[in-house]
Amino acid sequence: MQSLNHITDWVFDLDNTLYPRHCDLFAQIDWKMTAYVEELTGLEQAEARALQKQMYKDHGTTMNGLMAEYNIDPHEFLDEVHDIDYSQVEYNPKLGEMIMDLPGRKHIFTNGHVEHAENTLRAIGIDAIFDTIFGIVEADFNPKPLPYGYEKFLNEAGIDPEFAAMFEDMPRNLEVPYSIGMATVLITPRKGTKFAAETWELDGESGKHIDHVTDDIDGFLGKVLTQLAQ
Repeated sequence: MQSLNHITDWVFDLDNTLYPRHCDLFAQIDWKMTAYVEELTGLEQAEARALQKQMYKDHGTTMNGLMAEYNIDPHEFLDEVHDIDYSQVEYNPKLGEMIMDLPGRKHIFTNGHVEHAENTLRAIGIDAIFDTIFGIVEADFNPKPLPYGYEKFLNEAGIDPEFAAMFEDMPRNLEVPYSIGMATVLITPRKGTKFAAETWELDGESGKHIDHVTDDIDGFLGKVLTQLAQ
């Protein structure tokens, strides 16, 4: 494993990163977004879903596409699509213990909003351990992979990218971090599990902008902690 001994700021995406993709928590949000597009446009469900997915791919998030093309109220949208059941998230306080043991500061950087992050972290059992929770509102509604959100997050948190690591489940969202000197860790779906995902979301696993790949964040952090202790 490439050494991460120099890292002083540990940055984690939220959905499908701090809990495994097969939990399918985000699927609840996904279908609520489809319903929102359906009601907004008057399209049948299949057409609304196709439009939603295209906006997601083209604009970084469905919401960003809806803001650009339909001038929606983003706060109303976020409140509606994040009204979900968090009970299906895997309770994993051990993950929080390992994150706490990492030297330096810990951060959440998500395309969701802060309340969703807080609810998800509470369900996992790892709330109250992060120095920063930076969401889409804080990014002025500029989602990953657009550079603006990364720049604002790093500036506000006072992070030197040369001493930071980014954990993400989408390869394209690691291109900017890599380009500015961050170490990058891609969290892939756990082998042998069933999950929902667009094919393009997972493209790029072997890209040069990916320093580490794992389907087990717990195991990966365990190895990092062992390496740091040597």
